[in-house]
Amino acid sequence: MTSLSKAPADPCGPEKLRGKAALRQWLLEGLPEASGTQQGPHGRPDESHKRHAWWRVMCLTGLDYFSTLGYQPAIAALAAGVLAPLATIVLVLVTLFGALPVYKRVARESPYGAGSIAMLANLLPRWWGKLFVLALLGFAATDFMITITLSAADATAHVIQNPFAPSFLHGQNVIITLVLIAALAAVFLRGFKEAISIAVVLVAVFLALNLVVIAVSLVHVVGSPLLTTDWWSALTTQHGNPVMVVAVALLVFPRLALGLSGFETGVAVMPQIKGHPTDTDENPEGRIKGAQRLLTTAAVIMSTFLITSSLATTILIPAAEFQPGGAANGRALAFLAHDLLGEGFGTAYDISTIAILWFAGASAMAGLLNLVPRYLPRFGMAPQWAAAVRPLVLVFAAIAVLITLIFKADVDAQGGAYATGVLVLITSAAIAVTLSAKRKRERKKAIGFGAVALVFVYTTVANSIERPDGLKIALLFILGIVVVSFISRLRRSFELRASYIRMDEAAMGFVAAVDEGTIRIISHDPKTRSAAAYRRKLSHAATVNGIGNPRDALFMEVIVDDSSDFETVLEVRGITRHGYKILQVHASNVPNTIAAVLLHICDATGLIPHIYFRWNEGNPITNMIKFVFIGEGEIAPVTREVLREAEPDLTRRPWVHVG
Repeated sequence: MTSLSKAPADPCGPEKLRGKAALRQWLLEGLPEASGTQQGPHGRPDESHKRHAWWRVMCLTGLDYFSTLGYQPAIAALAAGVLAPLATIVLVLVTLFGALPVYKRVARESPYGAGSIAMLANLLPRWWGKLFVLALLGFAATDFMITITLSAADATAHVIQNPFAPSFLHGQNVIITLVLIAALAAVFLRGFKEAISIAVVLVAVFLALNLVVIAVSLVHVVGSPLLTTDWWSALTTQHGNPVMVVAVALLVFPRLALGLSGFETGVAVMPQIKGHPTDTDENPEGRIKGAQRLLTTAAVIMSTFLITSSLATTILIPAAEFQPGGAANGRALAFLAHDLLGEGFGTAYDISTIAILWFAGASAMAGLLNLVPRYLPRFGMAPQWAAAVRPLVLVFAAIAVLITLIFKADVDAQGGAYATGVLVLITSAAIAVTLSAKRKRERKKAIGFGAVALVFVYTTVANSIERPDGLKIALLFILGIVVVSFISRLRRSFELRASYIRMDEAAMGFVAAVDEGTIRIISHDPKTRSAAAYRRKLSHAATVNGIGNPRDALFMEVIVDDSSDFETVLEVRGITRHGYKILQVHASNVPNTIAAVLLHICDATGLIPHIYFRWNEGNPITNMIKFVFIGEGEIAPVTREVLREAEPDLTRRPWVHVG
C-alpha cells in the first residue's frame, strides 16, 4: 500500500489554450493585481516587503541620476563650449538652492511615492485639475521614455567606441540600441522584480571609477598649466566681459538641464525607505527624513561630479572630439578613461557605464509601469488591460523603438526631449509647493518657492523654444493619453463606482423599518428642498406608479461634489426634513451612486428595493453628455443600465420605475 501527499494528476491534464486565447491569457496574466503594486525601483512594496536604509535606496535614484555622468559632460561641452564649467556651476546652484528645497518639501507632503503630480492632483480638483494631471503624465512619460532610449543610445556609443569592439559593429548604432531595448522589454515580459542590491553595486562601482577618472584628469590639469591657460584665454577672448560670461552661462543653462533628472525619481522611490519603528501611515516621519537625506546627499555628490567632470573634460579634450562623430561625443569621461588610464581601465569603465545606463532604462520602465496604473484607473481613464504588465511593456517598447528610429539613436538629438520632460516635472513640483505654501499662509516660503518656479518656467520655455523636439513628443504623449483616457471613461460609464459603502445608524434604521414587502425609494433633486417639492414628488410617485402607502416611502438625494472623480467612498446618511425620511449621499455622479446604494440595501436587508424617477426634460444626447462630464443628466435609464450590468440575476435586481 502506498500513500500520496496530494491527489494524482488528471491523466488528461488541463486543457491547453491555443492561438489567440493562449496569447491573451499570457498577456493579461496578473490582471487582478492591485494597480501600482508592480515591483521595481519605482514600485509601491506591499506590507511584507523588506525596506532599506536611505543610502541604499539612493542607489535606485542613482540609476537615473548618477548615470547621466555617462553623457552629461559631453553634452555640456557641445552645448556651451568653453563656457561649460561656468554653465555647470549655474546648474549646480539651481540644483542646490532651487530643486533640492522644492523636492524636500515634496517628500514631506507626498511621502507615498506619488511625487509632485499627486500634490497637484489634490491641489487642483475637478476636471481642469484632472486634465492638468493628464498633461503632466504626458511629460512624465516623455521623461521616462527618453531615459530608456537615450540611455540605450549612449550605452551603444560606449560599446562601439571601445577599441576591442568588433569592426562590424561600427555604424550599427540604431540596431544595437534596438537590441538593448528589446532585451529590456524581454526582462519585463518575463517578470522584473526589485534588484536593489544590483543597483547598489552598479552605482558604487560606477561612482568609484568616475572618481578615479576625474581625480587623474584633474592631476593632469594641474600638471599641464598650458592647457588651463589655453582654456582661459579662449574663454576671455570669446567672452571678454565678465557680465557677458555670466549672461551667456545663464542662457545656455537650459541645455544642461539633464543634470536635474534624479529628483522626481528620488521621491518616487520613497516607499522603499525604511523609516522609524514609530512611523505610521498617517505620519511616516522617519521615511520623510530618510528621503530628505537621500535627496541632499545625491544632489551634493552629483553636483561635485558635474563641476569637476565638466572642468576636466572641457580643458583636456579638444573641442572637435565633442562634435558628432568625434571620439568624445556622448562619452567624454570614457574618452579620458581610455586616454589617461589605458585601454584595460577604459574598457572596465565602458562596461560599468553600459551596465548602469541599461539598468537606468529598467528603472524608467518600472516607473512607467507604476505611473500609469497609479493615476489613470482612479480617473476611470485606463483600459482594462492597463492593469496588466505585459501589454504595457509591449506598448512602451514599441514607442521606444519608434523614438529610436526617429532620432537615429543620437544621444545629442535626444538631449532636448529629455530635458523637456525633466524640466516640466520640476517646474510642476515648484508650482505645487508654492501653492501648498500659499494655502498654508507661509508667505516667505511661498515667495521663495515662487521665485524658484519662475526660474524653472523660464528654463522650460527656453529649452522648448530652442529644442522643440521634446515638446512635440510630450504633446503626442498628452494627446494619446487624453484620447485613450476619455474613450476608456466612456466605455466604463456604466460601472459601479463605489469603492466602499457605509450607511449610518439613521439610514440603516430607515431601511430596516421595512421588515417585509417592498422598500420604496423616490429619487429627489437635492437642489429643491422645500416641503412643497417633497409633497409634489411623493404625490406624483403615488399617482403614476401606485406605490401604496406614501408614508412608507423614502427619498434618496445624491449631492455631486466632484464629477471628475471616478471611484468614491459612499457615506449614506439618514436625515429627516419636513417630516420626510431621506437617504443622503455625497458622490461624483447620480445614477451610478443610486445603483450602488440600491444593491447595498438589497444585500443588507434581503429585500428588493424599488426606485422611482420622473423622466428628465431636454434632449437625450445633451443629457448623456451632462452625465459623462457633470454626473447628472439622463438618470433613470443610466441607473437601470448600471444595475443590469452589475446584477445579471433579474430576480435579485432592484426595480426601476419611471413615470
